[in-house]
Amino acid sequence: MAKPKVRKGMPSVAISKAEFIRRARERFYDPAFDPLQDEIGKIIEAAWNGYHEYRKAPRTKRAGPRYTDPDYELSIDWLKSRDAIVRAERRRKAPAAKSRILLVNGSSRSDQTCPGEISKTFRLTEIAKRVIERERGFETELLDLSLLASQYGRQILPCKACVSTAMPLCHWPCSCYPNYAMGQVNDWMAEIYPMWAAAHGVMILTPVNWYQAPTGLKAMMDRLVCADGGNADPTSTGGKDPQKAKDLEMKGWHYPRHLAGRVFSVVVHGDAAGTETLRRILTDWLKDMGLIPAGHAAELDRYVGYYEPYATSHEALDHDRAFQEETRNAARALVQAVKLMRRGQLAQPDARLREIRAK
Repeated sequence: MAKPKVRKGMPSVAISKAEFIRRARERFYDPAFDPLQDEIGKIIEAAWNGYHEYRKAPRTKRAGPRYTDPDYELSIDWLKSRDAIVRAERRRKAPAAKSRILLVNGSSRSDQTCPGEISKTFRLTEIAKRVIERERGFETELLDLSLLASQYGRQILPCKACVSTAMPLCHWPCSCYPNYAMGQVNDWMAEIYPMWAAAHGVMILTPVNWYQAPTGLKAMMDRLVCADGGNADPTSTGGKDPQKAKDLEMKGWHYPRHLAGRVFSVVVHGDAAGTETLRRILTDWLKDMGLIPAGHAAELDRYVGYYEPYATSHEALDHDRAFQEETRNAARALVQAVKLMRRGQLAQPDARLREIRAK
């Protein structure tokens, strides 16, 4: 096969200084900022310089001897994210550590913002949480993705699909953000990666939104692509050099699965359509990353108030005691699977087989 070359040809996305200023000033629309226009102008001028000179990572540190290129200047933000993951992994592997379950509330709905009402998913998450925390030696961590819509400054920035250029260009953890030149900061994934790394088990509870995962959940899924084959050494690709990444992949990439071995449970609910499809999507995605299903009872999809008014959906959940108990069983199954996994007794018949297709 001929050496793959980097393909170019898309139009420039650079904007003029005038357009940059217009967009930046939109953040200061509130009249409360009117007395500060001179100061704001100075800040925007400095921000324009960072954009124009493209200072993506203005604070860096020499990589050191543990990396392919010890003289490469690594982003201090990336190093902090990496260190947080290392600490989380160390804690997870400690024999005396409590078994940790990461509970993911996939709903964007919250009584703290426009919907004005708690989500059914959050209620189900609380049901599962109570079951798990009654178990001796277990603790939970809640990843409430509704904060993306209800809490100031919470965001998951979009995946840039570096994997499709070459797998080694996708770094673990993601090095695409923060990008100070582009104003792409406050990326929640820097905190979310260690949550996954610290977990012995993961339980995702989510509604169906238009036949698919809610926006926040899907954003997290996309950004976890670096957990499945991601490159833990950005210096090996000179940062984001696409040709170096292609060359490295063609030499034979080992596709490390950074979250493999954890166990999972999935609970999906809907009101009219799509629950089975989304449950399959989530379970396939988790298994592709090397996570282990906690059993039949741990993979659940149900309808709540099927084709009934949205206004009475909470009452429908109140009456559906069977679904509530099935959610408890999904949590119980996950607890048992974690216990077996930590004792080395969780059977994986294919664990020693070599993957024929690496990705």
